[in-house]
Amino acid sequence: MMQRVTGIGGVFFKAKDAPALRAWYRRHLGIDVQEWGGSSFTWRDANGQPSGGSTVWCINSTDEEAFSPSDMPFMINYRVEALHDLVTLLKAEGCEVLDKIEESEYGIFAWVIDPEGNKVELWQPPEGQ
Repeated sequence: MMQRVTGIGGVFFKAKDAPALRAWYRRHLGIDVQEWGGSSFTWRDANGQPSGGSTVWCINSTDEEAFSPSDMPFMINYRVEALHDLVTLLKAEGCEVLDKIEESEYGIFAWVIDPEGNKVELWQPPEGQ
């Protein structure tokens, strides 16, 4: 059986006042929030050494369209190994898969809507990440 999800690539959520919430997380939890609205956490092994992956955490404003067509306030990005194969399988299983696949230097992305209306992002990282 094909392995589907291999990890969490990112957590994205909306805030009424995104700049203020980003500042709160920066000040009180020490998260290194970047200009783009989030931070990337490098995966580490038991010895504290980088281990080949990262998880993105990002606060978006409520008017952000990245979560459309879902109106939910969050989106999870899941890492996968064979995105095109998984999309084909999900469609065959009757899932609501959006008709858009994006390829960039950051990897390959596709989206599916779960039964509760949450937009789920699927991400195949570039080779070696």
